[in-house]
Amino acid sequence: MGVARRVAVSRRHRAAAGVPWRRQRDPVRPWWRHGRDRRRCAVHRPHREGCLRRHRRLRAARDDAARRHGRPRTSSTPDPSRLRWQEPADVYRRGGGRHRDRRGDLVKHLLAIDELDVADIHRLLELTDHMVEVNQRPNPKVPALRGRTVCNLFFEVSTRTRLSFETATRRLSGDVMTFTVSESSVNKGESLRDTVETVAAMGVDAFVIRHRSSGAPWQACRWTTAAVINAGDGWHAHPTQALLDAYTVRTELGRTGGFDGLRLAIVGDVKHSRVARSVGQIFAALGADVVLVAPATLLPVVAEHATSDRLDDIIGDVDVLYLLRMQRERMSEALVPNLHEYTERFGLTAERAARLSDGALVMHPGPMNRGVEITVDPAELPGSVIGHQVANGVAVRMAVLFDLLGSGSVA
Repeated sequence: MGVARRVAVSRRHRAAAGVPWRRQRDPVRPWWRHGRDRRRCAVHRPHREGCLRRHRRLRAARDDAARRHGRPRTSSTPDPSRLRWQEPADVYRRGGGRHRDRRGDLVKHLLAIDELDVADIHRLLELTDHMVEVNQRPNPKVPALRGRTVCNLFFEVSTRTRLSFETATRRLSGDVMTFTVSESSVNKGESLRDTVETVAAMGVDAFVIRHRSSGAPWQACRWTTAAVINAGDGWHAHPTQALLDAYTVRTELGRTGGFDGLRLAIVGDVKHSRVARSVGQIFAALGADVVLVAPATLLPVVAEHATSDRLDDIIGDVDVLYLLRMQRERMSEALVPNLHEYTERFGLTAERAARLSDGALVMHPGPMNRGVEITVDPAELPGSVIGHQVANGVAVRMAVLFDLLGSGSVA
C-alpha cells in the first residue's frame, strides 16, 4: 500500500430546503464519515488514520454476526493478532520491527548477555541439557538445521570457539562455511560490510562473527537479514563463553535454580577481557556475588562488580575461581612490572590451591599460559573443570544455533 496518501475532502455544504438529510450526502466525502458528528472536518485527511506501525487486527465477529445478511463470519484464523496490512518498504529503516530471513522467519540474534533476561538464560541452559544428551549418543547428530547454512567469520585467531561452532553446526546437520582472513579479500582491503554482504548473497542463514573491534556484530546486523551470533568482539562481549561457563557451574554444583549465594572471583586481566565482562554479567543475573581481582592497572575504570587487588584475602572464601590470561596483544603499554611479579601476586600456585575451600571450582576460558596465571598442572587440581568447559562449549553452541535457526524438537 505504500505510505499513507492525503486527499482533499470538501467542507460541509448547506442543506437544501425541503430535502431530507440522507439525500444530501457529499459525493466526495466517504460514506463512512456521514454517521459521525456534523462538525467541520479538516480539509485534508490521510486515507489510513492509524499509525503505519499499528497492527490492523482481525477481530472475532459477534455471536449473531453469521446469521445477519452482509455481516462477516467469525474469524477462523489461528492467530489474528499477527495478521497485518502490507507495510511500507521503509518501515524497518525507521525502527519498526525485526526483519525476516530468506525463509520469512523473524530474525533473532545473540550479541551480548545483557540483552538476555533471566528467563532466556534459563531456557538456553535447559536446552543445553538436551544437546548434552545428543552428544552422548553413538551417532551424535540430529536434523534440526538441515538445509541451513552457518558462516563463521573469524577476523581473530581462535581454536576452541571456531571448532566448537563448526562441530555444533554439523551435529545439527547444518552446512558450515568457514572464513579465513589470511585467505580472503580482507588482505586486499575489503571492508567488513562488503564481506558480510558478499557472503550473505550466497544464501547464509547465520553469521558467527569474531572481530577485534567492539561492536562489529551489531554493525553486521544492519547489513544482513541473517541471524548474527557474537563470538567475541574486542574487549566487549563473548556471550557463548559466558553461557557455557554458567552451564558448567550449574551442572557441577547442581545449581539448576540459580546462583544465589554463590561467590565468584574473576582473577587476571579484567580490563582487556570480553570474557570477564560477559561472565560477570551472567553470574550476577543468576544471583551470584562477583568480585574482580587484579592489579589496579588491569581493572576497568568503572567496574560493574566489587573489586580487589589482593587474591590471598579472598581465595579461601570463593566457590568458583575464574582465571584469565594476560592479553598482551590488546595492551598498548606495560601495565605490570613483569610476569614473574604478576604470578607471585595473582597466579594460582600450589600453595594457593591448597587454601581453596572444599568443592571450589577452578575455571579458565583458554588459551592458558602455564606458569603465569596458573603454575600447577590443572589435571592435579581436584576442583578443575577446565576440560568440562570445552566439552560443554559444543552443547551450548548447539543450543544457541537451535534456538536461533532450528525447527521442531530435538529428536
